[in-house]
Amino acid sequence: MTCSRAIRVDDAGARAFAAARTLLGAPFRMQGRDAPTGLDCVGLVEAAYRIAGRPLIAPRGYPLRGWGAARVVGAIEAAGFAAMSDAPRAGDVALIAPGAGQWHLGLIGPDRVIHAHAGLRRVVEAPLDDRWRRAARWRLTTWG
Repeated sequence: MTCSRAIRVDDAGARAFAAARTLLGAPFRMQGRDAPTGLDCVGLVEAAYRIAGRPLIAPRGYPLRGWGAARVVGAIEAAGFAAMSDAPRAGDVALIAPGAGQWHLGLIGPDRVIHAHAGLRRVVEAPLDDRWRRAARWRLTTWG
């Protein structure tokens, strides 16, 4: 990967986080892919990167619960993301497990996280707490 290509990918993450901010308040809808009618956590990541100019291949037809960790990670990596262990960067995708057999994605910013909150029924921005800081993270590593 050339240096200019790496910068372009990093810029996509920052643009995706900025795009996610434009989606704040969108309603929550399981399997949702359209901000006016609703987004889930996968739909939020997909929409933010699409707005940022990087369409993703996202899974469809997944259950609220029941996908194993390997299948979730496989879907994230199939979309062009690679696992990261360095300091979080804007646009990193974080994965938490809020309940048994349940997975949830958020987009990380410098000190914030944006995610589709099922309980609040909308896309929200919140401080980057320890749960999100410790979460497994992936970063876009391919362009196009």
